[in-house]
Parts: sequence; C-alpha cells; structure tokens
Amino acid sequence: MDYGKYKYDQEVKAKHARKNQAKLEVKEMKFRPKIGDGDYETKKKHVIRFLSSGAKVKVTIMFRGREMAHPDLGLAILERLVEDLADIAVIENQPKVEGRNMHMMLAPISKKSGSKKAKAAEKEEESKDA
Repeated sequence: MDYGKYKYDQEVKAKHARKNQAKLEVKEMKFRPKIGDGDYETKKKHVIRFLSSGAKVKVTIMFRGREMAHPDLGLAILERLVEDLADIAVIENQPKVEGRNMHMMLAPISKKSGSKKAKAAEKEEESKDA
C-alpha cells in the first residue's frame, strides 16, 4: 500500500469532518432591572431571532448600585421572558447570581423530534391540493 495515498486520504477525511461539524453559537442579551416595556419587547424580539437561527442565548441581568438589594426584580424579568418564549425556548441553565450579574441560558427547542411528522403532513397537504 502507498503510504502517501493513505496519508492523503486521512487528510481528506479530516477536512471533510471539520467542514460538516456543527458550530455551537452562544449569543448574549443584557437586561437591566428597571427596563421599560418597549425596550423589553425589542430585546425579546432579538432573543427570538437568535433562537430561531439555532443559537443559544445567554440572558444577563446587570445590577448597579442599590439594585443589588433587589435580585427579585431581575428574577421577575427572567421569568417573564421564559413565559413569553415558552413555545420556542427551554431553560438550559437556571438563573444564578455571579457578582453583580444574574445569568440564565436559553436553548431553542429542537425541531428534529417532530420533523418527520411535519414533513408527512406537508406532503399530504400538497397531494390534496394537486
């Protein structure tokens, strides 16, 4: 066997494996405890866009000064966000406080579990229309 050919085949396989690997992307959205309704809705839309593109989202509540005495306000914002995004996201890491910030990780709900059923339903609809 030709060692050069073997080594070349190994490099081609490695290159192909690197090309097809899934890159995990983590986006971050920062909130403040005294956020207004309009700002909240805008940031929520950004989080929805990130999740729909397949990225995980790290939600951070930043506390300044005396806001540290009221972590319940930050927790309320995170719970509101989770409630609003219940149909497209799932909590990966529960909220936890680290220093002056409170973090939580959201991951998109995988569509793989129902994809076969959805494709079958689409084919049935197409066959009915034709």
